[in-house]
Amino acid sequence: MDPIDFTKTVTKYAYSLRPFALSLTRDMEDAHDLIQETLLRALVSEEKFADGTNLKAWLYTIMKNIFINNYRRNKKRNTIIDTTEDMYVINSNSALISNQGESNMELETVTHAVNGLNDEFRVPFMMHYNGFKYHEIADKLVLPIGTVKSRIHFARKELKKQLNRY
Repeated sequence: MDPIDFTKTVTKYAYSLRPFALSLTRDMEDAHDLIQETLLRALVSEEKFADGTNLKAWLYTIMKNIFINNYRRNKKRNTIIDTTEDMYVINSNSALISNQGESNMELETVTHAVNGLNDEFRVPFMMHYNGFKYHEIADKLVLPIGTVKSRIHFARKELKKQLNRY
């Protein structure tokens, strides 16, 4: 691919990169900056692109790597170091004590909601949750596979309604 065609093709993909950039950054301006930097790196690194490979996937990989590197750079930049005698890193997780109380209460609420389901919905749902495939559940419960799928769907729908605040 000659340089002019490469440039046109790369810039053509700029619009399709936007949703991915937005999902990474969660900010429109940061996503726009990420797209620009991705396109710039792609155009500068044109010689590294092998003809016959997926250009769009290559651009997505460049974007993901730029985002990860920027994230790591910002993480290091935001670490505050205490220069007293003991040289503690303030952002160190070793000094944190976690309190599991809130997550325990949430787990109890979810468990209560699941146990509150009618058995015809709860049993297939829990089997699916525990890793059984639809056809395995259908065989075990002697039900048509469509019935199993619909019961799991209705169980999820009911749980979503009961646990909407989570």
